[in-house]
Amino acid sequence: CFWLLLLLFCAGSHEYGSETIPGPAFNPASHPTPVPTSSSSSSSAFRPVMPSRQIVERQPRMLDFRVEYRDRNVDVVLEDSCTVGEIKQILENELQIPVSKMLLKGWKTGDVEDSTVLKSLHLPKNNSLYVLTPDLPPPSSSSHAGALQESLNQNFMLIITHREVQREYNLNFSGSSTIQEVKRNVYDLTSIPVRHQLWEGWPTSATDDSMCLAESGLSYPCHRLTVGRRSSPAQIREQSEEQSTDVHMVSDSDGDDFEDATEFGVDDGEVFGMASSALRKSPMMPENAENEGDALLQFTAEFSSRYGDCHPVFFIGSLEAAFQEAFYVKARDRKLLAIYLHHDESVLTNVFCSQMLCAESIVSYLSQNFITWAWDLTKDSNRARFLTMCNRHFGSVVAQTIRTQKTDQFPLFLIIMGKRSSNEVLNVIQGNTTVDELMMRLMAAMEIFTAQQQEDIKDEDEREARENVKREQDEAYRLSLEADRAKREAHEREMAEQFRLEQIRKEQEEEREAIRLSLEQALPPEPKEENAEPVSKLRIRTPSGEFLERRFLASSKLQIVFDFVASKGFPWDEYKLLSTFPRRDVTQLDPNKSLLEVKLFPQETLFLEAKE
Repeated sequence: CFWLLLLLFCAGSHEYGSETIPGPAFNPASHPTPVPTSSSSSSSAFRPVMPSRQIVERQPRMLDFRVEYRDRNVDVVLEDSCTVGEIKQILENELQIPVSKMLLKGWKTGDVEDSTVLKSLHLPKNNSLYVLTPDLPPPSSSSHAGALQESLNQNFMLIITHREVQREYNLNFSGSSTIQEVKRNVYDLTSIPVRHQLWEGWPTSATDDSMCLAESGLSYPCHRLTVGRRSSPAQIREQSEEQSTDVHMVSDSDGDDFEDATEFGVDDGEVFGMASSALRKSPMMPENAENEGDALLQFTAEFSSRYGDCHPVFFIGSLEAAFQEAFYVKARDRKLLAIYLHHDESVLTNVFCSQMLCAESIVSYLSQNFITWAWDLTKDSNRARFLTMCNRHFGSVVAQTIRTQKTDQFPLFLIIMGKRSSNEVLNVIQGNTTVDELMMRLMAAMEIFTAQQQEDIKDEDEREARENVKREQDEAYRLSLEADRAKREAHEREMAEQFRLEQIRKEQEEEREAIRLSLEQALPPEPKEENAEPVSKLRIRTPSGEFLERRFLASSKLQIVFDFVASKGFPWDEYKLLSTFPRRDVTQLDPNKSLLEVKLFPQETLFLEAKE
């Protein structure tokens, strides 16, 4: 730092006022990062950063990486201008793992080269990676208990050669599996009973079949063995006595109990392999099953009885129903569809189911991210039925791919992703795989699905927003139509009521007019002014100020006056006829009396007034 500051000061004194101050380049290799010596499971590694110079440039972007390796976590912080290889160099110092033996996984863009610059990957601020070391033996430890525990968690690849048929089997077993379990699995593959198996290649420390593989001294991660059939029990005893210190090992587990089993009618397949033989007699799925749901129920029950209850949750129902459950829901609820294709006649089926498909990590990952559907292709009828379904849903190419698969390549694991117009097969996983490889391929498919799901969620949200706007507009338009219709109906009701009232009024007027005309026609003729009989002259004032004048015989009844007034449009039930001196209501008098009797003679002025 002192020399750097001195150089910066000298450069500044000679180039005063310039925008940049040149300085010596910093070489990370000449300043090694100190390696922490702590034995904790989590550590941090930081790449040294060049001291800040007074320049008008963009500050470097720092990236945080959390790297997992077995039971350790390492935090790495460096600039985005660094390369992937520099991360590995830091991890080499932290984990004591050679770069050539190290596989750095977890990149969003897939596998990358060591020379790749981090800036070109467009990484976020925080990243998670993990290290795989498939070619590296387990590290030595001073603590035997710790090393044993680590070995128990490791998977051993046993390459077993069947001597009689010259065939190899690649089997994966956890470190906690026993030698006896290996031999029973080999019995399922070769039909050689455990007590008749003749082995070569077991370590000298593997003296007991109850010993777990982690304690047996097998080479990690791969170990080669050879198995054959013993010709007679006498030869087995003879070879067992000669192999006290040799690497050959003959299985004698429970031999004293079952050595003479054939004398009691017990067949070769009924020692240790009795359960497997019984399971093989019961098919995984009925032949020509009419209902796919019932067939899957039997498949699940049989799978549980063979391999235990720790297995993927198989979807009970048709393949179409599985599509509906996985793909035809909201984008946020969609999942990948995993189709497991079983085949009892494949030598890989038993190991794949027990060691990989029933592994807790695989079961957990499938349950969280997949809808798992299964089918048994052992029977030709069931195989043909599935190929028909496959051709209908995935096309002839995928159906032909499955049709050309050999029996020994089963079981198969199809990873299906639903798209807008079709269903895409992302991956076809064969049975000859490992737990790590199976998990990596599931995770790779999940990364592709997650990217597609995010696009679907965005499109779905935009579509829902458009539909909500359209729904609101339609609702506003509907309310407007209802308001207009209500106004129109109210107006129509008002017009109808007015029309009804007008009709009533017209009918009443017509009725009154008819009454008036009838009264007018019924009136006696008006007497002449010069008449032999006495004549009374009445002058009647209407409410409008007009006067009605007429002559009546003095002997005429008062009713005739009322009829005359009514014939002029003033019915006596609506109007009253009043006299002035004295003021009286003539309509209250007896209408049968004569005008002379009511003193309306010889002349009188009356006026009409509407009744209240």
